[in-house]
Amino acid sequence: MLRQLRQGARPASLAFAPSENRGYHDRQNLSTADIAALSERPVVNVYDLADLSTCNIFVNRREMMTQHYWEDAQAMRGLMAHEHAHPLAENEITRASRQIHFQVLDGRVTTPQPRAETGTTSPRAETGTTSETGNRLSKIPRVLDLLGEKLSLLAPREILTNEMTIQSSFSEDLLHLNLCNMDNAGASIAGRTALAQHLQQEVAQGDLTEQETGLLLLVGDLNGFLPLALEIAPFYRAGKPDEARALEQILETRVFPFLDPLAVKCYMDLRDHYIALSAPSAPSAPSAPSAGNLPLSEMVAWSNTVLQILCQALMVKDYSLQYEMGLSER
Repeated sequence: MLRQLRQGARPASLAFAPSENRGYHDRQNLSTADIAALSERPVVNVYDLADLSTCNIFVNRREMMTQHYWEDAQAMRGLMAHEHAHPLAENEITRASRQIHFQVLDGRVTTPQPRAETGTTSPRAETGTTSETGNRLSKIPRVLDLLGEKLSLLAPREILTNEMTIQSSFSEDLLHLNLCNMDNAGASIAGRTALAQHLQQEVAQGDLTEQETGLLLLVGDLNGFLPLALEIAPFYRAGKPDEARALEQILETRVFPFLDPLAVKCYMDLRDHYIALSAPSAPSAPSAPSAGNLPLSEMVAWSNTVLQILCQALMVKDYSLQYEMGLSER
């Protein structure tokens, strides 16, 4: 598959299931970086939007073993059931989301604070090397660009696919898979704690302000934990509140107490917004007319609400995010 993609072979209606990377699954021209990213995924799901009766799932055994799916039969079933549900979950909502373009235009701190005078020379100043802090801050718009797309335009596809998986008698398998994901989220808090300590050292050296530290930690929290709402909201939507609460209880005990409260509020707001996503009508061919098609304006408004949840949290940290959203030229 990767060899064919490198050679440029791709039907116009081909789709990839959503991933951690920019929406290359919808682009007609895949870059070398896009194709390389596919090789790092445990599975790649390819299907034709013109014929949703089948899909082709390519399994990367190396990555499956690295991510501990290979030896966990129930997690494997949950993952495979989810992937097979992707083409079945295509409908007017997912089609509308594919017609919308999103891009971060700019992001910056609105009221910068001066850095502390330490009375000592920073090792970076002595060597003339580029500040690690500056590199981190400059990456924030790109991180938010990817996160914004994932939580707004890609979200309906993941939500509806997970909901269909739950409704197709794979609820226990998907729950097991997500319990593993929640445990991994809990284990990742140690890394966040280490990062916070490292950033405080930079504050003490005068390389970073408390304002910048808070911003960096918030962006990390948003990026690392908000996508979990895509896994939990479908259980509520499918009438499985006990399963949803079992997942959230792990977050409430092992994750949320260690995050910026703004990130926790964002999670709650996103989860509720995802639960309220309009129920789709029966799947139909992309070209087939449907009186129940979700208006594009409604999908844009729904996606904008997601982005405003992020922007409001960032504004508390004096960070202004500018973006554009409109109809795609594709």
